Amino acid sequence: MDILAVVRDGVRQVVELAAEGGEAASEPFQINIFWVIVAASTFVLFFLLVKEFAFAGLAKTLEDRRARIEQGLQDAEQARRDRESAEQERLAALQEARREANEIINRAQKVASETREQDIAATREELGRMRDRAAAEIDAEKQRAIAELRAEVTDLALAAAGRVVGDAMTGDRQRKLVADFLAQSGNAGGSQN
Repeated sequence: MDILAVVRDGVRQVVELAAEGGEAASEPFQINIFWVIVAASTFVLFFLLVKEFAFAGLAKTLEDRRARIEQGLQDAEQARRDRESAEQERLAALQEARREANEIINRAQKVASETREQDIAATREELGRMRDRAAAEIDAEKQRAIAELRAEVTDLALAAAGRVVGDAMTGDRQRKLVADFLAQSGNAGGSQN
């Protein structure tokens, strides 16, 4: 309902009534205070009724709508904050995952380096042991070869001495004499080299 239309109709009726009453009094325009008061009080009464019934519902509807809009804005702001928070958490988790991946890579590289160094050290130790063993075997073989050679030289010397003397030299004493001679000759030959 249009309030201004109702008020306009009320004022028009008051003016018409005043005009009818004015024609009777032969004055062109006369304001009747009674009718103005009646019209004003009717307007105020009508306005209060409209305000109480029509505007109250309208005001309640507008207030509900305002509250829903305000709640929607608050929800949107909360959703924005939650989205930003989730984004920050995602970035923090991503950064933490990258940090852990780098730590794992660094640890793996360190372990690989240590393992490689340990393998190199173990290989060097094994090579050293093999060299020492080979040197010991060579030394033992040399000593054995020298001992065999001395035994053969001793046998040859005894055989040669037996031919020179004409009698076979057998016996431990003769062998000892030849071995001592060879040992002295070996030392003398070793000091000359």
